[in-house]
Amino acid sequence: MTDQALPPLIGERDRYSAAYAAAGENAVSTAIRNVIGAVRRYFWMALAIVGAAVALAVIVTMLDTPRYSAAASLQINDQSDEVLGADLDPQIAPPSDWDIDRFLNTQLDVLRSRALAERVADALDLANDERFFAAMEVPVQAGGASEAEKRKLAVALLQGNRQVELRRTTRIAMVEFSSTDPEVTARIANAFAEEFIQQNLQRRFDSSSYARNFVAEQLDEARASLEESEAALNDYARQTGLIRTRDTLATGGADLAAGTVTSSSLLQYNQAAIRAREARIAAESRWDAVRNSPLLSSQIVLANPTVQALMTRRAQLESELDAARDRYLPGHPAAARIEGDLAAVNNQLNRTASEVRQSVRAEYLAAQAAERRLDSQVDQARGNTLAEQDQSVRYNVLAREADTARSIYEGLLQRYRELNASAGIASSNITIIDRAQVPDLPSSPSLPRNLAIGLLLGLAAAGIAIFLRDQLDDVIHTPEDVEDKLGLSLLGVVPRTESGTPLEELAEPKSAISEAYNSMRGALLYSTPTGLPKVIVVTSAQAAEGKSTTSFAIAAGLARIGIAPLLIDADLRRPTLHKIAGIKSERGLTDLLISRNEPSDVATRVTLGEAEFDILPAGPLPPSPTELLSSPRMAQLLETFSQQYGVVIVDSPPVLGLADAPMLAAIADGTIFVVEAERGRSGSLKAALRRLRSMEPTLLGAALAKFDPARSGNRYSAYYGYDYYAYADKQDAASA
Repeated sequence: MTDQALPPLIGERDRYSAAYAAAGENAVSTAIRNVIGAVRRYFWMALAIVGAAVALAVIVTMLDTPRYSAAASLQINDQSDEVLGADLDPQIAPPSDWDIDRFLNTQLDVLRSRALAERVADALDLANDERFFAAMEVPVQAGGASEAEKRKLAVALLQGNRQVELRRTTRIAMVEFSSTDPEVTARIANAFAEEFIQQNLQRRFDSSSYARNFVAEQLDEARASLEESEAALNDYARQTGLIRTRDTLATGGADLAAGTVTSSSLLQYNQAAIRAREARIAAESRWDAVRNSPLLSSQIVLANPTVQALMTRRAQLESELDAARDRYLPGHPAAARIEGDLAAVNNQLNRTASEVRQSVRAEYLAAQAAERRLDSQVDQARGNTLAEQDQSVRYNVLAREADTARSIYEGLLQRYRELNASAGIASSNITIIDRAQVPDLPSSPSLPRNLAIGLLLGLAAAGIAIFLRDQLDDVIHTPEDVEDKLGLSLLGVVPRTESGTPLEELAEPKSAISEAYNSMRGALLYSTPTGLPKVIVVTSAQAAEGKSTTSFAIAAGLARIGIAPLLIDADLRRPTLHKIAGIKSERGLTDLLISRNEPSDVATRVTLGEAEFDILPAGPLPPSPTELLSSPRMAQLLETFSQQYGVVIVDSPPVLGLADAPMLAAIADGTIFVVEAERGRSGSLKAALRRLRSMEPTLLGAALAKFDPARSGNRYSAYYGYDYYAYADKQDAASA
């Protein structure tokens, strides 16, 4: 598809859319007009129904016993006050809006529950309260019912007269109760609020009591299990000689067997051996440093204070000896004395240095011996520990069982303490905002409300009655009913004559009837693709609906515009055309059907104003009209007449009960169905149309005769122009 083809398609689519929209608007307009017409037709019936409903509402209001209503308001929180602090589990997320809504709805259902009503009945002893039953208008004999039956009846009355609702976007619940006694009403409404709170607290206490009992039982079982596991652990330790240290018992390490005396000794020996090895290595390093260096060049020796002091003394003596030698001759006693002191210091220095070296060696040997002894102790403790590990396997299992039992026992004990602490605390998440007050004025019956309800019910009943009456009514009231109820196109609407006869109205060109038939004539001229049919049959469902007058008026109208019509009276049972035209019916259609006479011998020329046309009366009434009308002669006559005249109009008998009209409609080129407005038929119209359609005729449409706009319930007279010429005549008369 090219782009050049798109605009025409779009234009066609727009035209179709506009056409569909216009059709929809017309349908809506027609529907509204039909509704208004139906209301106008059955206005008095609807008014009577509404009036009866309102009167019934007034009577019911006057006869009803006054009832009083009282309400108590409750605030329902999703959480109660935290008396013992925050929740034990800080990981719990706050509730969502959905959970809060479900919680509030649950609380409302609890308020509506039978259990709460039973609590109220028991709390107020309503089963033995005669005033309560009198307020509920329920007679209860003193000895005629048992206690259980009275209680059951009281609970049922409480549930039936209690209303519970939650105010929108709030947590406020309203508990309302109604009865004929205002004091009883307020007392029961407050009792519902109070018992609801007590029931909530009792439910919490029962839940806490059950939890305490359950935890106590579990605590006893955990205590017994702990005692058994610890006894088994001690027995096994006694049998195997395993001794646990105090630290291990207190902390409960991962490997309880590691806390035995043997393992502790191994640990201590191992740590001491490590320290001895470190000391031996350090001593050996010092000894190697002293042993492999000159005596007075070792750092350890030089660091000795005695050695340092002797070396300082030797340096002084050497200085004094050098000074004495410079001053004195060799062999001088002063120099000799200094030399002797210097020799003594050197000897002492060598001896002290040797002692320091020997002390380093002795330290090394001692460290080496200590290391050997500790290694021996470690090896011995290691062997004892390895031997003890085989015994510790069972010990570890028993120790873990005891530890698990201890943890369970401690947790249950903590929970039990918490439950005992909160057992006596009564904190409710429900509080009373407003208590019910004794009402001063009755809440029902309310005259304005009952009148409004009666009015609404009356309007609804009136609407239903109008709808049913309109749907079940096959009477043609308005021109639109022709298409809606019969499915025929409307050729014209002929009004009812207000004065004179139809012929007098037809003789007047400006009369409403003349204009109506002129409009019908225009519709007939274009009723088929080829124009005006050659042979037209005019019929109706029943007699006296105006088909003969319509046939005569159509013939006169066509004659006025130059079309030569032939009007045939084919009603061979009750002919009326000769009476309308004022001619004799001694010879007519019957003579032509039973003989070979020429039509010109029996046709009569009539004049109506400026119109002249031929009428073929019925003639003598035959014994069997159906056989004559269904004979081939009738079809030949119609064929002959259609060639001689511009149009042939056949006034046929009614459809119902007779076979004449369907047979004539089958051989005609078109059929006009005349319907009298505002005539009750009980389905006769649709039955007549079914008989006609069974012969497959060409139905040109329907003509609505004797139409009275004022009676139809709609203002169609002005729409169709019936008042136009009458209005002009009135103006002329007024000016004259």
